[in-house]
Amino acid sequence: MLRTLVKISNVTNLSDARYCAGMGVEWLGFSMDEVPFEKYQEIRGWVSGVQIVGETELDDVAEITALSQRFLPDYLQVTVPELLPSLSLLGLPLILLIDVAGQSPEAVAATLVNHEASVAYFLLESSDDFAHLDDAALAWLDKLAFRYPILLGFGLREITVAEVLDQIPVQGIALSGGDELRPGYKDFGEMMDLLEAIETD
Repeated sequence: MLRTLVKISNVTNLSDARYCAGMGVEWLGFSMDEVPFEKYQEIRGWVSGVQIVGETELDDVAEITALSQRFLPDYLQVTVPELLPSLSLLGLPLILLIDVAGQSPEAVAATLVNHEASVAYFLLESSDDFAHLDDAALAWLDKLAFRYPILLGFGLREITVAEVLDQIPVQGIALSGGDELRPGYKDFGEMMDLLEAIETD
């Protein structure tokens, strides 16, 4: 059992899907833009007990609608806030991915304020590979997480993730899947370390 909700983003192989489902993650995310539908169907048929998130970076409502009707996810994750009112008509819980890199805390907060009525969760990620959770970052995340349903997807490390969860009331965390070394063989690496760090008895 894990001490918080966990989303695994960008799942591309059965090894990740089965391992993470076995660890008790809440959501498996698949890029509807990139993962072939047949491969997605095969993977989904092997896992149970998890929610499926259809992930897309498209900015066209009609295209996203068509993908959602084909993949039939439990949740829909998008990156364009302006599409949320139209996509809410699909009847799926929505996750808005926000790239916090280069944005001020005020700008991120404004996005949350403007769209909180349309989403189930805000997923905060960073395209800055060096982004980390220093005291200043934890302070503004604490304020946001106290008010909004946030999934934290950056700055997490095996040795600090438990402390971070103690400090800020996020709804959950998001980790990213990776490629297999070859079919059926996978080094779970950092993802495994992080999941084991938040595993409870």
